[in-house]
Amino acid sequence: MIREDRFLISRKPYAVDLDTLTASQGERGELIWFSGAVDALWFRRRKGVTVACLGSLKLFSHHLPERLDILDPHAVLTADLDGRHGGDCHGRWDGTGYWGAEEPEVQERHLAILRPMLANYPAVPPGFDGWWTFQTGR
Repeated sequence: MIREDRFLISRKPYAVDLDTLTASQGERGELIWFSGAVDALWFRRRKGVTVACLGSLKLFSHHLPERLDILDPHAVLTADLDGRHGGDCHGRWDGTGYWGAEEPEVQERHLAILRPMLANYPAVPPGFDGWWTFQTGR
């Protein structure tokens, strides 16, 4: 991933909670496989409306040349990982409607993050590190 100083929604950036990174890795011949995830927040456009999303971001690679320092979130995030599937959205807020969990207490937790996130668009939400993208530089 690439950490960018400037927010561009077209680059599909993510803000991540570095403390939630989980990872495992192993050898396959001369190459290293890696599988991990991190909690993330992101903005997207849906039918012309900006929405705030929260969920998890899957991180993986089947062919790393060497092991990653999985105790260093920045070392993991800056590795050549695959992000073609994007984030796994658990909740989304568009300013008027919520999509996500059915349990009221989970909805309340999601909206406590998503409402201020959308209101402060495009700022990085407090407690998150951003903006990270899988897209290569221009």
